[in-house]
Amino acid sequence: MDHNGSEEDHEMKDYSSVYAGRVDDIKKSGRITAVIDDREVVIFYHKGEYHAMDIRCYHSGGPLHLGEIEEFDGQPCIVCPWHKYKITLATGEGLYQSINPKDPSAKPKWCSKGIKQRIHTVTVDNGNIYVTLSNEPFKCDSDFYATGEFKVIKSPS
Repeated sequence: MDHNGSEEDHEMKDYSSVYAGRVDDIKKSGRITAVIDDREVVIFYHKGEYHAMDIRCYHSGGPLHLGEIEEFDGQPCIVCPWHKYKITLATGEGLYQSINPKDPSAKPKWCSKGIKQRIHTVTVDNGNIYVTLSNEPFKCDSDFYATGEFKVIKSPS
């Protein structure tokens, strides 16, 4: 996506599975990063499940690979280290707490902002981890930070 508001057409691309790492490596660290078809992703291993999403937070490009995984309302989320935004690992939804200001006895409840972070498909085969980029046609807030000048993974020179 360029800064004038146009975006890559995700619906037209047909992505294939790309090798991202070894199961042994992700189980040790809980996460690995990879560049898949010029898009930076972070792959998390949490409670026996694999999740992949864009590496930069949808809010202002924070480095999600440096965040902590916490549970909110029973949902595992990555917490962005910059502004503490909570993003579900399974769906990419942004979560926030809401309270009814007209009800003094109301308790805060967790609500969804909708899907904000693009998630990708992880496959495991013979000890190898593969990622297939999402080709969902909707515009996702994290698309803005996914490529170009915001890259955080340095290529070997």
